[in-house]
Formats: sequence, structure tokens, C-alpha cells
Amino acid sequence: MHAPLADVATLLEVNATLVAELLAFLAMLWLLSRYVYPVITRAADARQKAIQAQLEGAERANETAEQKLKEIEERLADARRQAQEMIDAASRSADQVRAELRRQGEEEAKRQLDRAQRDIEAEKQKAIDAVRGEVADLVATATERVLGETLDRERHRRLIDSAIKEVSAR
Repeated sequence: MHAPLADVATLLEVNATLVAELLAFLAMLWLLSRYVYPVITRAADARQKAIQAQLEGAERANETAEQKLKEIEERLADARRQAQEMIDAASRSADQVRAELRRQGEEEAKRQLDRAQRDIEAEKQKAIDAVRGEVADLVATATERVLGETLDRERHRRLIDSAIKEVSAR
């Protein structure tokens, strides 16, 4: 049993190699902490700051892009609204033009109807006057034949007026 204890004792022996290795290790730690770790730490910090700056830049770019997207959507909605307003205005204008044309057409038709009625009335009056003249001639001729003599103007006129009244009454 003493043998295993002896092996442990040899492992724990302090000798010059152990001290040299320990001093070398401590010197290495000191050199690393004095010269290498600060450089690595600064590089890591710089890298972390660069990444943070890039992230912030990306966030700002994203916010800017979202803001521009909102502006574009608002402009698009505004353009759609304006287009709809133009369409509505054009539709109202077309309705007004259509109503105005209809009104003008109706007025023109009424004028033409009035003119046609006046023309018909005038032609009717001309026809009546022509018929009266013919009736007067026929009455005068018939009277001369029946009576066998010519009537004076006054009697002739009364007879014609009487015949015209009878014809008009029928």
C-alpha cells in the first residue's frame, strides 16, 4: 500500500521544472492579459459596435422603407380617390349634358309641334277660305240658274253668307 502513496508523492513533488513551468504559465498569462487580450477585446468591441451600428442602420433603413411604403400607399389611395372623383364628376357632367340635350330636344320637338299646328291651322284656314270662295261661286251659279236672274250685290252677299254658315255648321 505504500507504493500507491509513493506515486502520489512523486506527482506532488515541487521541483525546479514545476516552478519554471508555473512561472512560464504566469508570464504567459501576464503577457496575454497585458498585450493580447486588450487587442482581442478592442477588436471584439469594435466588431460588436460595428454590428450594432449595422443593426441600427438596418432598422433605420427598414423604418424609412416602411415610412416610404406608407407614403406610397397614401399617394396611391389619394390617386384612386381623385380618379374616382373624376369619374363621378364626368358621370355627373354626362348626366347633366344628357338632361340638357333631352330638355333641348323636348323644347325643339314642342317648337316643331307648335309650328306644325300653326301651319296646319293656316292651311286649314286657307282651305276653308278656298271652300268658301268655291261655295260662294257655286251658290251664285245655282241661284242664277234657279231664279233665272242675277241678284244685286247685297242680296248676293247675304245668300252666300247664309250658305257658308250652313256648310260650317255641318
